[in-house]
Amino acid sequence: MVDQLVADQEAKGLVMRPEVEAALRTVPREVFTPGVAVEEAYRGDSAVVTKRRGEETLSSVSAPWLIAEMLGQAADALDGGLAGRHVLEIGSGGYNASLLRELVGESGSVTTVDIDPEVTERAVACLTAAGYGDVTVVCADAEQPLVPGPCFDLIIVTVGAWDIPSAWIGQLVEGGVLVVPLRTFGMTRSWALRRDGDRLVSRSQRLCGFVAMQGAGAHDVRYVDVADGVHLRLDEGQQVSPNLVGGLLSRPREQAWAEVALPPRTVLADLDLWLAARLAAEVDQFVVLAAQQEAVDAGVVAPAWRFGTPAALHEGTFVYRSALRWTDDMFDLGACAHGPDAAGAAGRMVAHMRAWVDGGEPAPVLHVLPARTPDGDLPAGTVLDKRHSRLVLTFTPA
Repeated sequence: MVDQLVADQEAKGLVMRPEVEAALRTVPREVFTPGVAVEEAYRGDSAVVTKRRGEETLSSVSAPWLIAEMLGQAADALDGGLAGRHVLEIGSGGYNASLLRELVGESGSVTTVDIDPEVTERAVACLTAAGYGDVTVVCADAEQPLVPGPCFDLIIVTVGAWDIPSAWIGQLVEGGVLVVPLRTFGMTRSWALRRDGDRLVSRSQRLCGFVAMQGAGAHDVRYVDVADGVHLRLDEGQQVSPNLVGGLLSRPREQAWAEVALPPRTVLADLDLWLAARLAAEVDQFVVLAAQQEAVDAGVVAPAWRFGTPAALHEGTFVYRSALRWTDDMFDLGACAHGPDAAGAAGRMVAHMRAWVDGGEPAPVLHVLPARTPDGDLPAGTVLDKRHSRLVLTFTPA
């Protein structure tokens, strides 16, 4: 498993830190996935579900590739790495906490918290069986502080969050790091954010997906079905008529291309955030389009990624980033649109794509500030207001 994870990171242009690799080779993952075949437990690309409610996943042991990348993010963002650090994990499965225990060493500490007593009881049993009984396990809602004042060098969140409560920032020491799978514009990224006074600034981000937060910090995503096997993901209070969008999808499709030639390693997750930031300021509603494979095969939609691609509805026209056009080992970026201004909408979207390429494929930087921060004190960028915080998305050359 670890050999494959190292190779996968190299293919992405990443380098796995030696201490992370050593921890992954040390901790017995199968202890944290009882009742699951060893081959399944050690699949590097798959999470192991440990609790369900009907079809909904409530708890899981995260996929090894994602755990490895998030631990790398944490270690890279902390000057000097993780040795000797004091860490809070939010969302307990046990496996990630044991890896953190290996990484912080004898002089460090790991506390893991979860809102579900079944999850924490299971974590205690698995950690003890694996030889990590010195990890502190707490059953509580992490929306509220576990301890008064700053005392953690790292807070790593292993559940999907919509916002960043002040308690998380308040428990970080100055210069401490928060690694959190945060939804921005309906798209989840694992952000490594470093504390600077009352604000956080990102050091890296990775595409990811996680089981949603429960408790006071829960925020449900709305899904609107617009055609058979096609839905829109609404996460920031958008109001969209499903009949309108469904009717538009039945109209002829206009296709536009950016006329660029990009290599396979290009990180298009950064482009999606670029489009979100640009389109959110221009259109009536920015949304995320998702589709089942049957709808793609039937030609109902042709999204860039069927699990979630940037889309917009503006003045009766619907547009989204389309599937790539390959020529040999290079690809072009495109947009599909339906409606009275389909050609214009597709052209404007691909113009934003060309601007991203021409600008050196800039990488996103996320600033997190308290909700009370006045507009004049925000950095220049695209602002997204949450319950507890104001997020500002900016871009720097990659």
